[in-house]
Amino acid sequence: MLKTITAKIEAGERVTYDEGLFLAEQTDVLTLGRLANIVRERKNGNFAYYNTNIHLNPTNVCVYRCVFCAFRSDLKTPKAYTFTDDQIRERVAEARANGATEIHVVGGLHHQKDFDWYLNIVRVIHEAWPQIHIKAWTAVEINWFSFLTKQPTRWILEQLKAAGLGSMPGGGAEIFHANVRDKICEHKADGGEWLKIHREAHELGLRSNATMLYGHIEEPRHRVDHLCRLRELQDQTRGFQTFIPLAFHPENTGLDHIRKPSGQTDLAVMALSRIMLDNFDHIKAYWIMLGEKIAQVALSFGADDLDGTVVHELIYHDAGAKTPEGMTVDQIHRLILEAGRVPVERDTLYHRVHRDGREWSVGEPILVGKC
Repeated sequence: MLKTITAKIEAGERVTYDEGLFLAEQTDVLTLGRLANIVRERKNGNFAYYNTNIHLNPTNVCVYRCVFCAFRSDLKTPKAYTFTDDQIRERVAEARANGATEIHVVGGLHHQKDFDWYLNIVRVIHEAWPQIHIKAWTAVEINWFSFLTKQPTRWILEQLKAAGLGSMPGGGAEIFHANVRDKICEHKADGGEWLKIHREAHELGLRSNATMLYGHIEEPRHRVDHLCRLRELQDQTRGFQTFIPLAFHPENTGLDHIRKPSGQTDLAVMALSRIMLDNFDHIKAYWIMLGEKIAQVALSFGADDLDGTVVHELIYHDAGAKTPEGMTVDQIHRLILEAGRVPVERDTLYHRVHRDGREWSVGEPILVGKC
């Protein structure tokens, strides 16, 4: 079967679910990497993208108790925190001082905060600095806002877009298959709801990312199923920008007896994702979770993006990530150049960024397949 799959990949043809499962279960990581690199270079040549961004996690208080999460907190524990409007403005001012083009906003589902509190966060950011792109609120959060307001999720998205929302992150996808999802996050929006919300976002003109959390209790068939569902929606909407495989960090979670995924697993999942998601322009090696060394190698295993400077990331560091809580542009350039790739700064919507120190402007769109 490998010969057939190889011929299809070289011809730019789609790999089926069964072929994807064969790759996931019976193909060595180096072969996967070689095949993924064919797709990667066909789409993005020798370029590797990054952005200058900053994270804002406005609260860690959360009504859900997902077994894999180390970030959440109960309201009355010492760990609990909630940002004020002034603290949000301080974070935006820091982003501006650092020349960030994006602020990435996700957090807990605070049971004492109504939808207007979350909507106001977007407004405060947008009013403080209209130029910065706001990438905020996962589909799980949108689903929670719908529950709070008794309004459809499309209405929620419309309100957020009017307030200044620019795009959505891809978090909360975890694993779509109910046999796994019901065990690791049983009260969260299910896989069908996650996909529906992203469909609605795309129909409203909002681009979004997609993720998959791997390395916990899922099996290869669950990963392939997840990727196929994303691919199907992308066929219909073309609204996804990039896919990010997220390695599970077990430390400080209810699954801390599980071993962290190996570097070989990280690279195999990265490569499989690039092969299966033929209609996604970009695959991201999220260095915060993978570590700098694996992220570097991933640039030859299907990945063409490293995310960005990622200042103030808390969610994965609470789960035991040992990577820095931020990286300079010079450090990102070094990682990319050492991997034999050409660094290109992009904005959230994959336009080239022209920079003069902290000042920047958005240039032409990055044309995938025209490298």
